Amino acid sequence: MIQDIYPSKLNNSFVNCDISDADFLLVFDNEGRILIKDNADELIFLTGKDLDENKAVYLFSIDETRYFLRFGDEAFSKEGFGYYSIRDIRDKDSGYGVFAAFTGYHLWKWYDDNKFCGKCGHHLELDGKERAMRCPECGNIIYPRINPAVIVGVTKGDSLLLTRYRRGYGHNALVAGFTEIGETLEETVAREVMEETGISVKNIRYYKSQPWGMAQDILVGFFCDAEGEGEIHMDENELKYAEWVKREDIELQPNNLSLTNEMMKVFKERIV
Repeated sequence: MIQDIYPSKLNNSFVNCDISDADFLLVFDNEGRILIKDNADELIFLTGKDLDENKAVYLFSIDETRYFLRFGDEAFSKEGFGYYSIRDIRDKDSGYGVFAAFTGYHLWKWYDDNKFCGKCGHHLELDGKERAMRCPECGNIIYPRINPAVIVGVTKGDSLLLTRYRRGYGHNALVAGFTEIGETLEETVAREVMEETGISVKNIRYYKSQPWGMAQDILVGFFCDAEGEGEIHMDENELKYAEWVKREDIELQPNNLSLTNEMMKVFKERIV
């Protein structure tokens, strides 16, 4: 999966430091597209020597490699580099480059969404001691947001419930959805499966989790069993496809980045 970068390791501890010429610089435009080298087989980012007069904010390190975010609204360009959406770069194989880009996007989105205080409307400032935005007027502190969501492998004997979204990602997927106020994760599983496919479930069991910076999520994977016949009543506003598929007929996604694909794979290969 995208976070499986062993033997490398992510260090996401906050550090208040300056960028050096050798550090990587992540640059996003106002649409959330990241600036990378054009026509390259792997992700090549800018470095500290490319920084203009804008501030660079430390994000995280992978092993000894440090990543910073260009902090500013002014347009930026560099010859030989172009802006690409996070979805565009999803299929690029560059070691931990895609993970760095997704995680950087998660933090860029949080910074971009929190420029003004939600209590008094004053312009927020970077906190120098922790990963936070602080209001100098009323003292309000805002921390990075992480959205909990579930990925659900619903089984019926030797079959797995596969779906495809009506909009967005075009490959096979599993039932998925965000946890609502007052819910446990297990209750989210049961509600989302019922809402999207009309199927009641039982024997809900945890599988694995995954950070997913594209949507600022922490994804939590569960397997469960269908109750009764498992007759499908698909929500056509959410899905364009929902079918029971035998193990041997499961078509996997084109890469191994997602928790969804791993769950389909372990079912297909009879590991679970």
